[in-house]
Amino acid sequence: MDLKILYEDNNIIAIDKPEGISSIAESDPAKRNIHSILQKLIGQKLFVVHRLDKDVSGVMLFAKNLNAHKYLNEQFMNYKVRKTYVAVVIGIIEENYGVINKPIRQFGSGRMGVDKIKGKQSITNFKVIERLNSFTLLELHPETGRRHQLRVHLYSIGHPIAGDLHYGNNSIQKNFSRLMLHASEIEFFVDERNKLKIVSELPESFTNVLNEIKMGNICLNDF
Repeated sequence: MDLKILYEDNNIIAIDKPEGISSIAESDPAKRNIHSILQKLIGQKLFVVHRLDKDVSGVMLFAKNLNAHKYLNEQFMNYKVRKTYVAVVIGIIEENYGVINKPIRQFGSGRMGVDKIKGKQSITNFKVIERLNSFTLLELHPETGRRHQLRVHLYSIGHPIAGDLHYGNNSIQKNFSRLMLHASEIEFFVDERNKLKIVSELPESFTNVLNEIKMGNICLNDF
């Protein structure tokens, strides 16, 4: 499997993760994952600092040594890493900007959901990029890093991410060739003074669906 390297230095490496493959090893060790593939590709041990869901594409970061791993982990834990995602959601969001502040917890079988009493604080900022017939193209900035946070938050306001088979009406969601969520940017400190921003362009699998929506070939009335 060819992985596109977006950035590399002595301490970190960032790749362009395709959708449909796990970030790290799953319960079945025979299944491929980005972590093991990249370690073999560059011939050295790598340390995981964050993950992307299996069906999410985009920029993913690894540390090459323990010092870099600790430095990056501290930034993630203290919410100093700025992450940007692009998503297509079902339905029209009327507000140009918004904040979803709803606590999330795990319920069962890996499914996450909003729970105002037992959930952990979870905050997502969104901005409308474009309204497309019965869909909305969004830019997302999660302030916290809960599992499935973006997917759960958008589902909770009645606008699930297109192609999400875990959250939303499956009779609609199954008509999309992929989950329409892409990690487009990550920005973090490389030292006390300097920040680094790494960008991942929308992949063809994403833009193909987006163009079909824009041309009116995919419409909610058809499902």
